[in-house]
Amino acid sequence: MLYHRFQDSAAKNRDLPALNIGLESITYGRLESLAEAVAGKLLNRFGRIPKRIGLLAERSPQAYVGYLAIQRLGSSVLPLNPSFPPARTQYMIEASDTHCLLAEARFAGLAEAWADVLVLAPEQLDLDTVAAGFTLPTLAVRPDDEAYLLFTSGSTGTPKGVPISHRNVSAFLDAVQGRYGLGPGSRTSQNFDLTFDLSVFDLFVPWAVGATVVVPSRNDLLRPVRFIADAELTHWFSVPSLITQVQAGGRLKPMSMPSLTHSLFCGEPLTYGQAEAWQAAAPRGTITNLYGPTELTISCSDFRLSRQPETWPRSHIDVVPIGTPYPEVECAVLDEHGLAVAEGELCVRGPQRFAGYLNPDENADHFHPALDRTDGRGVDADLWYRTGDRVAWSQGALIFLGRVDHQVKINGYRVELAEVEAALRGIPEVADAVAAVLRDGTGVRNLYAVCLASAPTPEPFRTALGRTLPAHLVPKRVFLVDALPYNSNGKVDRSGVEEILRGRLQ
Repeated sequence: MLYHRFQDSAAKNRDLPALNIGLESITYGRLESLAEAVAGKLLNRFGRIPKRIGLLAERSPQAYVGYLAIQRLGSSVLPLNPSFPPARTQYMIEASDTHCLLAEARFAGLAEAWADVLVLAPEQLDLDTVAAGFTLPTLAVRPDDEAYLLFTSGSTGTPKGVPISHRNVSAFLDAVQGRYGLGPGSRTSQNFDLTFDLSVFDLFVPWAVGATVVVPSRNDLLRPVRFIADAELTHWFSVPSLITQVQAGGRLKPMSMPSLTHSLFCGEPLTYGQAEAWQAAAPRGTITNLYGPTELTISCSDFRLSRQPETWPRSHIDVVPIGTPYPEVECAVLDEHGLAVAEGELCVRGPQRFAGYLNPDENADHFHPALDRTDGRGVDADLWYRTGDRVAWSQGALIFLGRVDHQVKINGYRVELAEVEAALRGIPEVADAVAAVLRDGTGVRNLYAVCLASAPTPEPFRTALGRTLPAHLVPKRVFLVDALPYNSNGKVDRSGVEEILRGRLQ
């Protein structure tokens, strides 16, 4: 269980730093005391232990104390991003039947419009202030209880709720225990927003072993190489596209990150060019490529590169393998008929596989054998989760070949093109729309769209999308076309759309 793991570590490492934010350092003992105190405030505020509590906070002591406090209470965490459009956040709250929120004081106005709220101000993280006047019940969570709920981009045009149980996340933590060289004295990055499942790795993998979680500021995120060097990080975890962005700024120089011993990347394909540039900048460390959709609990396979790029395995595509599954994870490569093939869709089951979407109606097309009904009881454990990723075995490791559908990732965020297209078609002037992802001249992946529309200009469309979609789902540019290309089957020719976009972007 998440809190039990933190609590056990805190008992052994009370005086070690658990969290660094700017100039502030919080020890394990203090962090545990604050979490217990805020859990008591939650219980007093709501008068009960809610099934779920929304957490509206970002990169502050309140965010991390609040996450732990919700876990200490035995509730599930619903992370909410204050920068998301209010309509999207409201949808998540209502769809998940969440009635209680914990919010930073600066977001209190937003939160109070949605649910009952406990507002947590910075001055309330004073043990002399918050520690009195509560009695917490013994933490009693079962393996199948929900640990956290995340919403991912959905192919139906609305976000999909992905509940992750304590059984799922415990299996993950067991699998990675000792795998990436973390221990007391390690200093690890916390790059991922709490609405991103990789943030659970950022927090609970280090906290389980007495390491220090170091939180970058917004400015640090713009200059990660300097942040790594100044903070003397030993472990780094981010999406691979960060490497390209740093390269474009000319800041990824050889030996510029001498403290790193382990660098982990996940969320999108890692190219060999990216890996080589990072290895040169951190030659004393190793690079590991992780793989795993949210439904399989953070990551379920990995591939570690040696420190000598000349020994790296190469294939016909320029991406690092996603490796081999963790010991308790079962995988199969299947064709559209469910038969084992050398190249096909990766399907996975095991203790890290979630039990089904928040809305059971969304389960039908995501499991093998296919579900012919949904009854809200979850999905049988022996069914395979269909990742939608095309893979093949090569030299004893799985290689990612692309998507079997039109889901992509940008900066690690899952982007369902269908959701973007649905939002565009919801604009009255738009008759039809197609979204696509292309690389610009520097190799950065960007989201674009073309529209059949009656409007004279597409400029208002991005503004309209920003009211309903988070920033990573808003196309960088939208173009108007007189007609969409179609193939012989009467379907939109997406490769033809990409050609149109390349022509417009020149």
